Amino acid sequence: MNKPFAKLGNHADSLTAMLKDSAQQLGLDLSEAQFAQLLHYLDGLLLWNKAYNLTAITAPVEALIKHVIDCLSIIPQLPKGDLLDIGTGAGLPSVIVAICEPNRHCTALDSNQKKIRFIRQISSELGLNNVMPVAARIEAHSGQYDVITSRAFASLEDFVSAATPYLKANGKLCAMKGKAPSSDEIKALQNDWKITTTALLVPNLNDSRHLIELSPKSD
Repeated sequence: MNKPFAKLGNHADSLTAMLKDSAQQLGLDLSEAQFAQLLHYLDGLLLWNKAYNLTAITAPVEALIKHVIDCLSIIPQLPKGDLLDIGTGAGLPSVIVAICEPNRHCTALDSNQKKIRFIRQISSELGLNNVMPVAARIEAHSGQYDVITSRAFASLEDFVSAATPYLKANGKLCAMKGKAPSSDEIKALQNDWKITTTALLVPNLNDSRHLIELSPKSD
C-alpha cells in the first residue's frame, strides 16, 4: 500500500515503530501489509474526522494508542468465529480485528449513518473483504454470531441485554471496559453467565483496561 498519508505526515515513521513494538509486546504476528493497513486506517480516521465526527482525539500518537493499540490488545483474548461489534463507531474494534484476522468475518454495526459510511469507505480503500458495515440499531438487526464485542456500553447489563438475542448457543460476549466490573454488576449476571475478567496491558497506555468475557451457563 503505497498511497501517501494525508494526516500522519512526519509522524509516519515513529508511529510505525510504535505500532510494531506494541504488536510484538502483545504477541501479534502481523505482516508489513497489515501494519500499513492499520496506519492507513488511522490516517483515514483523522482525515475524515471533521466530516464524519469520528473521534474527539485528533493527535496522531494519542489516536494510535487510544484507538488502534487499545483494540489490538483484545485480539489475543478473542474467541474464534464470526464477530458482531455493537456500537462500533468508527470501526473500533471491528475494523482493527478485521485487519489483523483476515479470515474472521466482522459485522460492524452502528446506528450512526456517517460512521458506517466511513467504515464502508475505509474498508474499500484497505481492501477488507471481511467487514460488513451495517447502519442500524441493534434491535433492528438479525443474525447469530460466535463473538459479540462492544466498547460502547457504559453498563455491562445493558450490553448483555442488547447482545444476547444475537449470540449463538456456544457463543461469547466480550465487553471492552476501562475499570473491572463491580461486585454488584457481577452479582446481577452471575446466575446466568460465566464471567471472566482479564486485565489488559495496553502498550504505551497508563489507563486501566479490561476485557470481560461472558459465556451463557447451561440450563
